Amino acid sequence: MTAWILAIAIWAAGWYLNHRLAHAALSDSRAYALLIPIIFGVTLILMWEVLVTMLDVSAVILPPPSMISARFAESLPLLWADFEQTIVKGAMTGYVIGALAAFAVAILADRSPFLTKGILPVGAFMAALPIVGTAPIFVKWLGSDWQSKAAVVGVMVFFPILVNTVAGLKDTSAMQRDLMRTYGAGYWPTLLKLRLPAAMPFIFNGLKIATTLALIGAIVAEFFGSPTLGMGFRISTSVGQLALDMVWAEIIVAAIAGSVFYGAMALIEKRVTFWHPSQR
Repeated sequence: MTAWILAIAIWAAGWYLNHRLAHAALSDSRAYALLIPIIFGVTLILMWEVLVTMLDVSAVILPPPSMISARFAESLPLLWADFEQTIVKGAMTGYVIGALAAFAVAILADRSPFLTKGILPVGAFMAALPIVGTAPIFVKWLGSDWQSKAAVVGVMVFFPILVNTVAGLKDTSAMQRDLMRTYGAGYWPTLLKLRLPAAMPFIFNGLKIATTLALIGAIVAEFFGSPTLGMGFRISTSVGQLALDMVWAEIIVAAIAGSVFYGAMALIEKRVTFWHPSQR
C-alpha cells in the first residue's frame, strides 16, 4: 500500500509541476518545451523504480531502472558494437538503398501513367509482406551478416517513400505547370525547379515514416540469423538467459537511435522546406 501511495504522490507532483510550466508566461520558449517532456519522463521512471523495488518484483519479470542503468553503463563497449552492426551497417545502409530506389522508381512512374498504375499496386503488395516471412529468405540468399538486414530494411522503407514521392510530384497545380511551359521549360527543368521542391513536404513525410521502419526491420531481421553481434541477436539471447536488464539496455539504445534519426530528418526537413506553412 505504501508503494502505491508513494507512486501516486510522485505522479501528482510531476503533474502539478508540468501543469504550472505549461501555463507559465514563458511556456512558448524552447527551454520550457524541452523541460516538460523531461519532467514527465523522469516522473514515470521514478514511479517505475518505486513500484518495482517496494513491491519486490522479480528482475526476471521487470528490472528496476537502477539495475538497467547499471547494466547499460558496464556494457557500453558491447552496446556500441551492437549499435554499429545493426543501426549503422544494417538499418542505415538499407535505408539509403531503399530511399534511392524509391526516388528512382517514383520519377520513372511519374513519366508514365502505365507505370504509375502498375508499380503502386506492386509496391502495396511488397509493403504487405510480413517481415517474419521475408527476413529468413533474405538471410538464406545473402547470409547472416548485415547485408541481409540491409535488404530487409530496403524493402520495408521502399513503399512509404515511393507513395509519398509520387503523391508529392503530382501536388502542383495545372496553372503552375502551364506557366513553366510558357517559359519554354521541358520535363526536367519543370521537375527540378517546380515539382520536386513542391514535393519535398511529401518526400520528408515518407522519409520520417521510414526511419522507424528501418530500425524495426534491422532488429527483427536479426532474430532469424545473425553473427554473434547485433541488437536483435543480443535481445533474443538475453531473453533466453533471463537477462532482462540487458534487453532493456538494448531497447534504450534503439529508442535513442530512433529518436535521433527521426529528429535529424525533421531538422533537415525544417531547413529544406522553410517556406512551407507547416514550418512557420
